[in-house]
Amino acid sequence: MAFDTKLLEIIACPVTKGKLRYDRDNAELISTQAKLAYPIRDDIPVLLENEARELTMQEVEQWNS
Repeated sequence: MAFDTKLLEIIACPVTKGKLRYDRDNAELISTQAKLAYPIRDDIPVLLENEARELTMQEVEQWNS
């Protein structure tokens, strides 16, 4: 079973309350506002700030283009 992208309509970044974007290649949910990537483990998004990795400026620019 894969991550259900319909969840993106109801979940938000816990830091900014903004929209999240799905990075299928890295199994992450991306918040460009918070500059964080939240992991998806066993098809479940882990929306904890201390579990997220910081995005590089290059990654933020790539997601915003």
